[in-house]
Amino acid sequence: MIRNILIGLAVAAVVGTGVWGYQQKSEGDQLRIQAENNYQRAFHDLTFNLDQIEDELGKTLAMNTRRQLTPSLAEVWRVTSLAQKNLAQLPIQNVKTSDTEEFLYKIGDFSYRTSVRDLDKEPLTEKEYQTLTDLHKHAGEIRQSMRSLQAQAMNNKHRWVDESANDNAPQGEESVPGQFELMNKSVEGFTEVDWGASKDSIRNINGELKKALTGKEVSEKEAQDIGRSYAGVGKESKVDITETGKGLEYPAYTLVIDDPDHKANYYMDISINGGEPIWFMQEREMGEQTIGLNEATEKASNFLEQHGKEDMELIDSTQYDTVGVFEYVYKQDDVRIYPDSILIGVALDNGDVVSYESKGYIINHKENRDIAQPKLSREEAQTKVNPKVKIMEEHIGVIKNNIDEEVLCYEFLGVLDDDTYRIFINAEDGQEEKVERLIQSEPVFQ
Repeated sequence: MIRNILIGLAVAAVVGTGVWGYQQKSEGDQLRIQAENNYQRAFHDLTFNLDQIEDELGKTLAMNTRRQLTPSLAEVWRVTSLAQKNLAQLPIQNVKTSDTEEFLYKIGDFSYRTSVRDLDKEPLTEKEYQTLTDLHKHAGEIRQSMRSLQAQAMNNKHRWVDESANDNAPQGEESVPGQFELMNKSVEGFTEVDWGASKDSIRNINGELKKALTGKEVSEKEAQDIGRSYAGVGKESKVDITETGKGLEYPAYTLVIDDPDHKANYYMDISINGGEPIWFMQEREMGEQTIGLNEATEKASNFLEQHGKEDMELIDSTQYDTVGVFEYVYKQDDVRIYPDSILIGVALDNGDVVSYESKGYIINHKENRDIAQPKLSREEAQTKVNPKVKIMEEHIGVIKNNIDEEVLCYEFLGVLDDDTYRIFINAEDGQEEKVERLIQSEPVFQ
């Protein structure tokens, strides 16, 4: 008992620093555990996705009817999308994975284009069958590489958080990042695959950014000033800056900006050509909500204006716990240009902009687009919408369709049951180009 009392007195004597330190460590430990769990989930899901891709491609080689082939190819497209998402979530920014990313995209793109075609009227050609055969072979090789990588990571009890926090971590072939490098290098040999007539329109986001970023080069000092301006911190804030690793095709600076007010950091990529912030994020614990989405929207809109992004219109706002996420698109002559998009996150505890992503805007934006006149009236287009949907709003906009072409559409915002949908009807031929279900704000859990 006496021993316990003495311990209690000792703790009380240092409560001013000890409790604070413990809380900080405890919170930090919880964040690290959560981050590690997310990384582990993404890694093992990616391995499972690659298994599925190889299996589904193998099935298509044995099929001969549209009834089975179409859904199987659609499944390949769906799973490759999941694989891309999981790969993007891993903390391997300094590892070159662009060839793997492009290969996954091309598999998905080829599968989608083939699955939506009327295969009764246009069956697979011999060249397309050979493409599927090649894809199955290459997917099998990637699957084996990933299985080997997974076994190594599990045997060595690999921790992704340690890897991401240590810039000096081993990068040799025996390391997990080294194995990703080897897998990516093996993908480089898959460029001989004949992707068919659609190959010219297959997207490479990093490559498109490289072409779009053509402004004059900015120095490290200029990039630091731009970073501080976007982060909203003073000139005295410390900035660590390096050039991005070889995993990116476009030249950029990676910045870590100290935010002394919140004892946190901003992480940011700024292009060397043009000094354009591509994305940034503030990583900190959010406090209790003090402002609503309307006030946060004003702060996001003001932020865009302050940084030269004019004629932007809010098209969507969602609340995730205590962060408001807002999507803006460029507007020309009352026409929404959906490819020119920017995402902004605003903290609802103090109104700070805590995230920003502008790849769509950088790649697609141009002044004075040549926009065709619609051939259908708004009333004619509305007859193409499911009559069960109650139309609440109407707009007109340019979107990219499923083969990455810009098309002018009537946009109808409507409600069906408890869900809200954005429906795009081609303004030239009345085809239903795209249907999106809008995400509802998530509840705040205490």
